[in-house]
Amino acid sequence: MSSRPEHQQAADLSGLNCPLPILRTKKALATMQSGEVLHVICTDPATPTDFTAFCRQTGHELIETWPQENKFLFLIRKR
Repeated sequence: MSSRPEHQQAADLSGLNCPLPILRTKKALATMQSGEVLHVICTDPATPTDFTAFCRQTGHELIETWPQENKFLFLIRKR
């Protein structure tokens, strides 16, 4: 198993539904420096698709997505 990169910030967005996870992630990324990594935790089943599209549109790097229990976890590197 590959080791995941260290993250500089984390956002637990459990219980929030679209579009709030994207909006809160966008807000968190705005406070970060280019190259830093944000760890996001969501429960909305639409978030894997939403975050893929968000990163493609904004140029941020979706490093990794993985399920854990009833949650979806993401590592996003700010462009």
